[in-house]
Order: sequence, then structure tokens, then C-alpha cells
Amino acid sequence: MKKISFITLLGLLITGLLAQDIYAQTKIDDLVRIRDANDIEVIGYGLVTGLDRTGDRTISGRQGSAFTVQSIANMLQNFGITVDPTYLRTRNVAAVMVTARISPYNSPGSNVDVTVSSLGDASSLVGGVLLQTPLIDPNNQEVYVMAQGPLVVGGITAEAPGARVMRNQTLTATLPGGGSVMNGEVFQLDRTRPLGLILRQPNYQNAQRVANVINETFDQNIAQVFNAGLIEVNWPPQFQGIGELNQFTSIVLDLEIQVDTPARVVINERTGTIVAGGNIRIDEVLISHGSVQIETRRTPFVAQPAPLSWGQTVVGEVASANVGDSPAQTIVLEENTTVTSLAASLNDLGLTPRDIISIFQAIDRAGALRGTLIVM
Repeated sequence: MKKISFITLLGLLITGLLAQDIYAQTKIDDLVRIRDANDIEVIGYGLVTGLDRTGDRTISGRQGSAFTVQSIANMLQNFGITVDPTYLRTRNVAAVMVTARISPYNSPGSNVDVTVSSLGDASSLVGGVLLQTPLIDPNNQEVYVMAQGPLVVGGITAEAPGARVMRNQTLTATLPGGGSVMNGEVFQLDRTRPLGLILRQPNYQNAQRVANVINETFDQNIAQVFNAGLIEVNWPPQFQGIGELNQFTSIVLDLEIQVDTPARVVINERTGTIVAGGNIRIDEVLISHGSVQIETRRTPFVAQPAPLSWGQTVVGEVASANVGDSPAQTIVLEENTTVTSLAASLNDLGLTPRDIISIFQAIDRAGALRGTLIVM
């Protein structure tokens, strides 16, 4: 079996770096993930204790969380304590769902972050401690993680009779490193299959650039574009063992390319948020924007009868409506106008974010937007 020296590996890496465009900014590792190296989503049901009367209501009947009461009774029974669930009256416990994600590179004994969310009618998880909770893969019911520890809550809440103040979410918490991996499907490279690089954002130009830089680095035609989201790389003959396959993969992922960023404008009409890429271009177009204000009003009145008459007092309202049309504000954008120039022009008009959203939608309908408009 032919071996490859460290000097040769270093030379391949340096050659690849020098062969790239001097403006390369993004590593391939930031653009792709390895085929078959998939995360495992695990989930579990547990109890959080130590709450300051902010847990689930455990009163028997329709107003209580029956599953919390039963869970507390089952937990105590595991410790040899038998309790009738109908007598439980604690507000210091909350039933929660616990979730985590295991990387394909997490071996048994490593730690993962855990997310905890309330399942019952608890008002806050601040100050709580998650009791030992097994997390399973719903596909095979196998336990992969054991989670336990004090919760980290990013919000605060304060209550008083008739008033309540809350900042951020207090019914969702995290346990940084609070899950211990018990089992896992550790990923290992396979010499019998080509190395598959899956683009996180499929793009034919980026895929071709990845393949080109790999072929130039190793001076072999080993990488080819399978589709816009997948590049397959054949293993060079000099890389045989598992350690050498990992070395080859690390060299590939450390290469850099000039990334082609898609031209997109993303708008959120609910929040009035607009995000536009710097490579957006707008053709020559006329923008005229004016606002129409409609005002309606009801004016109450009271009609009194003449003195010493048999009439009755009448109470009513008089409706009125006014329409005001402000002068249209007009700008003309030259061809190849950038987002920066458009933003400056729209700011000069004093438009609100929702007005700008309407203008972007109209520009897209007019066919003058060189990019994709995405409405959330």
C-alpha cells in the first residue's frame, strides 16, 4: 500500500491555496456537510422541580395537570414511597418536554445541549432543576441521551395580585452541556463510496467551483457535480486507511472558493422587516408614491324640547367623513441601481418600512428587480 508523507500532504494543501482566486473568502467546510453524517433528534418527557410556586397546578379535576400529578406519584413510587395522587397539592413541579440534537461525531460520554419546554400550565421555569430524563429516538425507542441539571432561563417574570410583568420567554429553558450521550451512531468515512459534499444552499455555480478547486488542488479529475446540491469526490489512490481518509477530507474542507450569493430580497409584512442582499440590481424604473388618508368621525348631539312642552329629549350622533390625498412623491431610478442607492432615495422621501415593502413588491411586479423577492 502506497503511503503519503506529511510533506506531501502539506504541499497539496499549499498548492490548493495558491491555485485559488485571491478574493476567495469562504471555506468549503462552511458551505457543505458530509453525506450520511446526519444529526439525530431525540426527545423525552421529564419533571422540573424546585420552582417557587410557578409549576403546574396539581389540584384534582379539570383545572389541574393530571399527567403531572401521575408523574410525581410514579416517581415517588420508584423510591419506595406510595402516595395517593388525589392528595398531591404541590406547585413546585412542572411537566416538561426535553429535546436535544446529537451530532454524528458525538461519541458516548460526550455532552450535548438540551432544550426544555413546559407541557402543563406552569407560569415559569425560573429556578427549576430537571430530574434525570432519558431521551429517545422516536424511530427505534432507543435511549441516546440522559439529561439532568439546573435550568438556564432567558426571561424573568414578576407577579402581584392583579398584575404581572414578564420579559422574554420563561416557559422554555436550556441546559448547556446538560445531556450525556449514552449511545449514538458515530459517523465513519466509507472507502467504498465517493465522498459526498452536500451544499447547505444548492447552487450550480458554487457546486462547480467546489469541484474545480478540488481537482486543481490534487491535479486529478476526482470531483464532479452530481447536481446543484451534491458534489461527489472519488478517493485518490494514495489515501487508503481511515486516518488517511480523514486527512483527505480535512484538506478538502479547508479549501476556499469565491461564493456566488443569490440575489434575494426578503420581507416580513408582519413586522415590517426588509433584508436585501448587496448584489441586488434594479433596472430603470419610475416610482411614484402617495398616501391617501380617510378620516371618519361621529359627533354626538342632544336635542332638548321647548320649555313647558310635552316633547322628549333626543340623543343622537352626526357622522362625517373626510378624504385627504397628499401630493405624490416621485423618484426615477437609473439602470443598475444598487440597494444602497435605492435605500438612500427612499429615505429621502421619508417612507415607512411598510411603504418600502409595497414599493419592492411593485418593482418586482414591474419586472425591474434583478433578483428573487421572498415574502415571509
